[in-house]
Amino acid sequence: MKSPQRSSDDLEAGGDIPKSRNHSRRRGRGIFVAVDASIRFKSAMGCEKEIELGSHDQPTAKDVKLSQLEEQPVQVEIELPASYPDEFGIRLEELVSISCDGGLSVLKRFDGVSGLSPLLHTDLDKGICGTHEDIRRRRNKFGSNEYPLKKERNFWMFLGEASRSFTLIVLVLAALASLLLQIKTKTISHEWYDEAGIIVAVILVIFVTAISNYNQSLQFEKLNDEKRNICIEVTRNGRLVEVPIYDVVVGDIIPLKSGDQVPADGVLVSGYSLQIGEYETMGTNRTVHKDTDIDPILISGSKVEDGIGRMLVTSVGMNTQWRMPMACIPLYTGEETPLQVHLNRVVIAFGLISISVALVVFLIESCLCFMGRTKNTDGSPMFDAGKTTLDEKIDMVIKFIILGVTIIVVAVPEGLPLAVTLNIAYMTRKLLGEKVLVQKLSACEAMGSATTIVCHKTGILTLNQMEVVDVCAGRVRTHNLDTMAAELSPLLISLITEGIALNTNGSVYHPEGQSEPEVFGSATERAILNFGVKLGMNFDEIKSKSTIFRVSPFNSRRKRRGVAVQLHDSQVRVHWKGAAKTILASCQWYMDKDNIAAMDQEKRFYFEKTIDEMSKEGLRCAALAYRKFTDGDIPESNLVLLAIIGIKDSCRPGISRAIQQCRNAGVKVCMVTGDDLLTAKAIAMQCGILRGTLDEPANTAILASEFASMSEADREEIAENIVVMGRSSPDENLLLLEALKKKGHVVAATGKGIRDAPSLRQANISLAMGIGGTAIVKECSDIIILEDNFTSIVKVIQWGRFLYTNAQRFLQFRLTVNASALIICVVVAVHSHEIPLNVAQLLWINLLTFTFGAWALASEPPMDNLMRRPPVRKGGAKRITWFCSYLCEFLKWMERKKSKKFPISRSRTKEPFITKLMWAKFVAQVSFQVSALLYLNFRGESILKLENKSLDQANKVKNTVIFNCFVFCQVFNEVECRTSYQGNTFSGILKNHLFLGTILLNVILQIIVIECLGIFFYTARLNLKQWLISIGIGFFSQVIGRFPFQAFPYLRNEDHI
Repeated sequence: MKSPQRSSDDLEAGGDIPKSRNHSRRRGRGIFVAVDASIRFKSAMGCEKEIELGSHDQPTAKDVKLSQLEEQPVQVEIELPASYPDEFGIRLEELVSISCDGGLSVLKRFDGVSGLSPLLHTDLDKGICGTHEDIRRRRNKFGSNEYPLKKERNFWMFLGEASRSFTLIVLVLAALASLLLQIKTKTISHEWYDEAGIIVAVILVIFVTAISNYNQSLQFEKLNDEKRNICIEVTRNGRLVEVPIYDVVVGDIIPLKSGDQVPADGVLVSGYSLQIGEYETMGTNRTVHKDTDIDPILISGSKVEDGIGRMLVTSVGMNTQWRMPMACIPLYTGEETPLQVHLNRVVIAFGLISISVALVVFLIESCLCFMGRTKNTDGSPMFDAGKTTLDEKIDMVIKFIILGVTIIVVAVPEGLPLAVTLNIAYMTRKLLGEKVLVQKLSACEAMGSATTIVCHKTGILTLNQMEVVDVCAGRVRTHNLDTMAAELSPLLISLITEGIALNTNGSVYHPEGQSEPEVFGSATERAILNFGVKLGMNFDEIKSKSTIFRVSPFNSRRKRRGVAVQLHDSQVRVHWKGAAKTILASCQWYMDKDNIAAMDQEKRFYFEKTIDEMSKEGLRCAALAYRKFTDGDIPESNLVLLAIIGIKDSCRPGISRAIQQCRNAGVKVCMVTGDDLLTAKAIAMQCGILRGTLDEPANTAILASEFASMSEADREEIAENIVVMGRSSPDENLLLLEALKKKGHVVAATGKGIRDAPSLRQANISLAMGIGGTAIVKECSDIIILEDNFTSIVKVIQWGRFLYTNAQRFLQFRLTVNASALIICVVVAVHSHEIPLNVAQLLWINLLTFTFGAWALASEPPMDNLMRRPPVRKGGAKRITWFCSYLCEFLKWMERKKSKKFPISRSRTKEPFITKLMWAKFVAQVSFQVSALLYLNFRGESILKLENKSLDQANKVKNTVIFNCFVFCQVFNEVECRTSYQGNTFSGILKNHLFLGTILLNVILQIIVIECLGIFFYTARLNLKQWLISIGIGFFSQVIGRFPFQAFPYLRNEDHI
């Protein structure tokens, strides 16, 4: 296991260290402990029945009934014997009882954490030994840190959902009624194939839909597995190592810091003003102070809101107090995204239109039939009053119902929301490969509309691999740290190394047999500790000869951290570390070699100039200072300056190109950092955020304090110009976000520390850092950038735009199919009282277009030119089609009447979802397909040379050719819809194997349907000429689709095509 980096910068808390008590009470064989089994997890019992625990190898504490939740507290007597036959000196049920009510008294029976740790074979400083055998023994004895997962939906559940479609149920019932009626009247003949074809087609649609939805569910389950893959730091064998949360075992020592989530039940070993939020675990919204005396018990799932500390793990997995709530958490809930909501409204709107048309056709056909106007194939009227039996009348009505339902099936574009789901599933899988974890699906859509990215510098724009490269101490300024120790006095080196070793959260580990030590901590801490090592610092010796008794916390506002320490010679000193100018302002003295000299104005100016010079080189400047301590609070003034250090954090490779991509895409990148403004501007120049050109507006770089002091109107006025904000804290970041949103920007914001949580909630899209982010920030974010790389954010923007564009493509494709089929069926039905495409054929077309078509179009990778167009502006994803806008508004009003919680899109566009070019291509495609197929319907016998065939056979061949032509029109239309903005629609098609495979599968299945399954689809076998006619008409439809693009160049210039 490799040694990790600390996941955040210095965000700590401080205060007095509580003094531990030595409970030296002897434990006898006859001692009993009363354990109060709490009922606070009673609410979780409702979901316990839904969890399939199965067989677990790990032990639980159910044998002593500590996990039984009763309405009244249960008193359980536990005997503590004087000796234990087992290798560990404590039983599982006794460890579990520590986390229950009354657990403090149980802990005191074991002499507190100092008496508990030997029983678990744990060193409170070095942790467990951590060998594979040691981990295995602890798991076998005390269980693993795993929870049973909630049962996932299986394939049969999806099959049941797909079979509940209203139109499909009506079709099957009508087909069965017609079939039963034929059996009853003994008129059944080959016509029963029509009804059987309908049933077969419906079953096929149901199974393909269920398979598609089930595959999507499996993909999202993989996404959930990635969300559960959380790594934390533990101390094992004296070093900090990073392990998956499931590998935490009883006896582990876990460091805690602000923003962490407690991974298991445990006991506090040491803490500095540790504030724990127990609102999720205890059922109450409260923050409690934890210390080693009064309240040392830590419950898994609680959040560290402030402070730092270390805990000893006592219970893991299903033995923890959070076992039931954790097991019941559903990660992916299948919520609809805003785009899916809007497309669902379009489906409902088209459904209302199709129902109206189907009702009109049904009434017209029924009236014409019962008036004697409708003729049979032999010329006789279908209805003859007095001669037509009741069964025949019922059969006619059933046929008309099937005709009406067929029109509904044709007109309703049911696959629109499915297309978005397929795109999201494909996108999340691809983004995971780009080290991006999507937690909220709607955020993907919103990223396509992002106009501004408020981004932290450290670890995102830079590598977060810091190194001290410039030092000013004792009248010496050098860039060569290897020779610096020879230039400084021993006293100054002693004070510097003492301040570095004691005023830190990091650590230095010296592995046996290796000359180079291993340094742990945040990037800044590691850089300063490495500097101390080069000065000859002996970390362990300095720590062992001193005692820290007071800590002043570091936070983003104060920019400093201080400790009060008592040395072995009883001297008491205060060591400060922080931002160079902040520390310098508190210094009245400085170390001049071996002497303390007063800091006059000339010397202060020299140090300020030194800091500015370092900052202009892009270095992060920190300072070390100290003073003697007497009593009271840690003094912050009258300090002695020890050293000013410049820390280099190089920009990420390729960051300039990524920033330029954002600029080309109309997305502004605003860098916020806690560094000095000069450092921030230097880094911004290196990254390409600042270009240093004359056309840059004023106020592009500003101090956060200056921005916060402005009025709200002034902040809104300059917010759009700001690209660099120095000395920024989360409070100022929040003000910037609010100002940008009021100006109409769609803002994506990054976050790492716990204080970034309000800014993330305020942003339209919240981006947490996977390495530098805390647990709380990751929990409240929409997207996690796993490698903290800004390039990944650019990829998310590109994929967000891809999602929007792909929805446009599929909508154009689907509406073309629906409109063409609807017009053809209605015209032919009114004219000839029958439709050329029967129900089975239309269901087959529906299957090819909404399932295979969605798969094919969803497989298209995002084009590079997506990042050469401005972002989709807010407001109009609702304006999908002008003819259903009123219906959408009515449906929205109905939904709001039902529920006030209506999802609001953060990625809506003011431009119409269907652009002018899309409308032009839609009209051209529909006009050609309707004209060509209607011409075939009315003149097909002569065109296809069918005069010599019987009337029934000629109609069958003609309708088969119409059906085949319609399918090939959609195949070529699908190719045309790959892109609606490129001149060459075949560009990159050979690289997309999934698209080519789907198109080839469509063609092969169509050949099988025509040549082999004609009995169910009522089709005839076609000769080579008829196949070529079908393919030719389909190909020419693509040529027609290119016509608007070539004929009207102004249509190509639309921003959102």
